[in-house]
Amino acid sequence: MTNNNLDNYNIILASGSPRRQQFFKDLGLDFEIRLKPIDEVYPDHLHHYEISDYLAALKSQPFKDELKDNDILVTSDTIVWHDNQALGKPKDYDDAFIMLSSMSGKTHDVITSISFTTSTTQKTVYAVTKVTFKTLTKNEIDYYIKNFKPYDKAGAYGIQEWIGQIGITNIEGSYTNVVGLPTHLL
Repeated sequence: MTNNNLDNYNIILASGSPRRQQFFKDLGLDFEIRLKPIDEVYPDHLHHYEISDYLAALKSQPFKDELKDNDILVTSDTIVWHDNQALGKPKDYDDAFIMLSSMSGKTHDVITSISFTTSTTQKTVYAVTKVTFKTLTKNEIDYYIKNFKPYDKAGAYGIQEWIGQIGITNIEGSYTNVVGLPTHLL
């Protein structure tokens, strides 16, 4: 999609993520950023992409009553799905260490959902990428957490950072999805 197709629309990105904001800039999209706090809580019965779909749509709720006819609100959520559970953002060092240790030497899914909301409709899409880590040493995990502080990242890591360079042996799917936004769906 080119900007010409969007000339009559006001694109609103409801994300504080610098990575998502950079993707929008890199794609040449004219957009504004609007942020509203929301509790990222989902029902226990949801699994896999259902969680990220639910949270991406949920993030649009505070904006519903203020969207104009030409507004397109874009909200998104990323989770890591590993051992049949969702790994969100780590609370602290110990939580990050546990997450990374659990994924060491294994493959997990990174799932990002994008919700497009207008004053009359909403559509949510998602991408799944399989990511494999080599067996990480305790020293590697410790070094990464202490130096990169991945507390704002689902699964406690950023593929574009040091841990991705030394620890990821394989990905199947979209790289930008793992960074935080499957741009091919945008």
